[in-house]
Amino acid sequence: MTRAKETYDDRASGIAVITDGLPDWLLPVVSAARTVAPEQLSRFLPPESGSGRQSAVLVLFGEGERGPELLLMERSSSLRSHPGQPSFPGGALDAEDGDPAASGPLRAALREAEEETGLDPSGVQLFGVLPKLYIPVSGFVVTPVLGWWRAPTPVGVVDPAETARVFTVPVADLTDPANRVTAHHPSGHQGPAFLVASALVWGFTAGVIDRILHFAGWERPWDRARQVPLDWRP
Repeated sequence: MTRAKETYDDRASGIAVITDGLPDWLLPVVSAARTVAPEQLSRFLPPESGSGRQSAVLVLFGEGERGPELLLMERSSSLRSHPGQPSFPGGALDAEDGDPAASGPLRAALREAEEETGLDPSGVQLFGVLPKLYIPVSGFVVTPVLGWWRAPTPVGVVDPAETARVFTVPVADLTDPANRVTAHHPSGHQGPAFLVASALVWGFTAGVIDRILHFAGWERPWDRARQVPLDWRP
């Protein structure tokens, strides 16, 4: 399956994918985003029929006291869908976001991140877009949008009914073999996961992080036989 040609650049309206001025450590991620094929990221790909609800997530890299880091959030425990699960900021495209095959995912990723974490989108430089992936259980077609937190602003919970907490995770913790496990779902499905920031990061979010680490050349050997259940607690 080849990657569909889409245009994620709309400079006339102030939104575009720009790779100039990024820190050197992000360049492997830029390269991976340009070359990776959908089937290299996941076996769950959008239906050929075109069905599925279009959505986007913001995979936001920043630089903290311990070096490169990723912004994550934890969904509220009161939500019906994936309560308490760590995730990237993001959500479904609205009509105002525009064409899903053009700049729509960029707008949606920034809009949802602002609504969920309070970040200022003007401080985010979008530098790449990964192929669209599919979440069968919800029917969402998800575009991971890559961003560099060029000018960080304070973030936190905006709506407690939606979000339990907002946090960053050092990339060093994500690549540490001691924090890497295989999550075991009651259905029998298994997938990569991370024990970081007092949380179990699993599912779609962990899968995307796992593939970014791999294709950026940051992955370190880890014990894939080490399993934890989804109800793991620190």
